[in-house]
Amino acid sequence: MSSQLFNILLSATGDTLYMVGVSALLSALFGIPLGVVLYITRKGKFFANPWINYPLGTIVNIGRSIPFIILILYIIPFTKLLVGTFIGNTAAIVPLTISAIPFVARMVEGVLIEVPGGLVEAAQSMGATPMQIINKVLLAEARPGIINAMTITIIGLIGYSAMAGAVGAGGLGKVAISYGYQRYNVEIMNYTVIILVLMVQGVQSLGDFLAKRADRRS
Repeated sequence: MSSQLFNILLSATGDTLYMVGVSALLSALFGIPLGVVLYITRKGKFFANPWINYPLGTIVNIGRSIPFIILILYIIPFTKLLVGTFIGNTAAIVPLTISAIPFVARMVEGVLIEVPGGLVEAAQSMGATPMQIINKVLLAEARPGIINAMTITIIGLIGYSAMAGAVGAGGLGKVAISYGYQRYNVEIMNYTVIILVLMVQGVQSLGDFLAKRADRRS
């Protein structure tokens, strides 16, 4: 590998990590609380409220229904309003985050459903406040599942970030399209694929490790 090619791939890998890292952080910041709200407002739960749960669930479902490549184009005015441009790595973080939040919310809701109801009832009988139940029972018990959910989300974001390269973002997707596809450079395409595979393997291994450590039963 030439030094020029090495620098191109190194820079593109850094761009991909930047886009995926920031969007994963933001999607966790908004998606996990959203998933908790969806869970506690479900029918039969301690904050059951269809007037909150149904509209919120509908918005989340709509967010999950829009294909990522269409979402990027659809929210261009919003992206431009938020970061001043719709081209570049920082601009790509906006659609990446918006696409990931509904998935994180639904996966967190699903994980919380698996928490035994007896634990919540026991905490309620001991006088725990709703916030204590959420923090010390629900989120504590669901931690391994939430880590697994975020691992899946991050891997999905790596794929989406490559797709964002087709519409102005940087990263490995742009390199694969500019060099691997438009110039049909097989060497750089091979290296791009290898880096993406290693990236996904690394994220999955780290996620498995953290989930295992967080599992109280292991």
